[in-house]
Amino acid sequence: MAENPDEYELRDGVPTVADYVRLRREAGLTPRGTEQAERALPGSWAACHVVHRPTGKTVAMGRVIGDGGWYFHVVDMAVLPAHQRRGLGDRILTRLLDGVRAVAGDEDVFVSLMADPPGRRLYARHGFTEDRDRSIGMAMWLRSDGPPDRG
Repeated sequence: MAENPDEYELRDGVPTVADYVRLRREAGLTPRGTEQAERALPGSWAACHVVHRPTGKTVAMGRVIGDGGWYFHVVDMAVLPAHQRRGLGDRILTRLLDGVRAVAGDEDVFVSLMADPPGRRLYARHGFTEDRDRSIGMAMWLRSDGPPDRG
């Protein structure tokens, strides 16, 4: 479905804490609480979100965390289901990557992300690849209730 450019406004910066928590939940990302969001959002290196003009609601978001020099990691890419397939993810990722390119200049930088199946085509269109020959992504959920599940 084609996007009506007048229907959506791309804004720089993080969404409100309430919108961040709601978007994560409604877009199917792992839910996070208000206190955790309050700690996380100020740590963004770059962020943007999309407001649906007719309703005034935030319907999409993305962030980059990193050191601002060499490492950048794309996180919290989310578009509400009713607003998917309208180019919003492309607009967000383009804005975030343009910000990284602006500070990188002629220097090489490393941009990474963890790609869930629904986002893989979007990321591939923007140049992300699986590079199993050089490295693989590894992750660990550090649980508050004890040691990680090694199952």
